Amino acid sequence: MTTLTLKINDKTIAGKTFLAFLKTFVAKEKAVEIVKTPNAGLQESIADYKAGRVIKAKNATELIKKLRA
Repeated sequence: MTTLTLKINDKTIAGKTFLAFLKTFVAKEKAVEIVKTPNAGLQESIADYKAGRVIKAKNATELIKKLRA
């Protein structure tokens, strides 16, 4: 199996067209899988959450109090 990573800007016409083509192709072929992965910033945030490096608050007021403490 070969893994290929493509960064496609789905906000452009070309990106939307290419994604539509891929999805159509994938529907016919079972040999290709489209996997969405979070960007680097979100991956870092998920890692921080799993490591317990986050501040939890019920609302903005509580969050500000915890940040100032």
